[in-house]
Amino acid sequence: MIIQKGRIHDAVNEQPYVADVRVLDGKIVEIAADITPKENEVVFDAAGKDVYPGFVDAHSHLGLDGYGIGFEGADYNEMNDIISPQLRGIDSFNPFDPTVEMARNGGVTTVATGPGSANVLGGTFFAVKTVGKSVDEMILKNPIAMKCAFGENPKRVYKDKGNFARMSTAAKLREMLYKAKEYMEKKEAANGDVFKKPAFDAKLEALIPVLKKEIPLKAHAHQANDILTSIRIAKEFDLNLTLEHVTEGHLIADILAKENYPCAVGPTLTHASKFELQNKSWETPAILANAGCTVSIITDAPVIPQQHLAMCAGIAMHNGLKPFDALKAITINPAKHIGVADRVGSLEVGKDADINIFEECPFNAGAEPVAVFINGNKVK
Repeated sequence: MIIQKGRIHDAVNEQPYVADVRVLDGKIVEIAADITPKENEVVFDAAGKDVYPGFVDAHSHLGLDGYGIGFEGADYNEMNDIISPQLRGIDSFNPFDPTVEMARNGGVTTVATGPGSANVLGGTFFAVKTVGKSVDEMILKNPIAMKCAFGENPKRVYKDKGNFARMSTAAKLREMLYKAKEYMEKKEAANGDVFKKPAFDAKLEALIPVLKKEIPLKAHAHQANDILTSIRIAKEFDLNLTLEHVTEGHLIADILAKENYPCAVGPTLTHASKFELQNKSWETPAILANAGCTVSIITDAPVIPQQHLAMCAGIAMHNGLKPFDALKAITINPAKHIGVADRVGSLEVGKDADINIFEECPFNAGAEPVAVFINGNKVK
């Protein structure tokens, strides 16, 4: 297939350009001017239209929080155990939830999804394409991160169960990391001898990839002090870390730029429903990006419906975010944030053919792609 004569916004070059895109076996194999179609090769006429990478959301609960069905469809938080790193988000994902199709129709082709923020440790996130009947066939990468949470949510949910203060949350996380480190060292020292190995512990086992830096901690943190606590703990244990929500990031932008952890900002298109959101601002992405941070914009769907991801980038752009930074914030930056930039996030030869085609600016309210391709297949 050739997508012909579209104006390419590849998320690599700041200036768009007119070119053809050849797709073969689900991959982009050529981007050039005036590609000659082969015999029987399908041609999609994109003349006068804009061609973008499929949009990527670095933080959501897609498929884990059911659409319009209340408790029965709410599978994104385990509310009975504050420490549950052994949980795997894939085991709650419902590919038939209507929100998956809604996200796809809005041009969101890759999503990081997983457990919520009720627990200090909530389980693993994974990355999926937004098309398919089975999570196993939709997975782009699993796991991508271990969810942890700071601030009001674990305090509120477990305030009567031994977690009343922020220092309690931090202490519980440290305790589990220390235990997991000891467990891992004992396993390694046993050198495969089943009689010397420690008794199996699902929670500690789940944290070994974090300690080995195979996956990062994905730290839910709104307030500036919570953001800095997550960084402090990551440094103590020499862990990889991604920062999620970063609501007060603009207050410490200079520090975050120096620390150089990726920042996923949002959801911003909401009411400040709790104390730690009181300093929420649409200017945060611009302030962080201008300071030198790698910024993604997130919906935290279903907090903001996933299909409005590009509109959120547009609002941030109207509040100072540079247009190219806005594009990167919903394409290549979140792809890097969740560890899948080798596959998605930009229009480049060798990457998956996840492509959006628009007749209007995607950042406008209500804008929808006229066509969406995932793995080279037209899905809208």
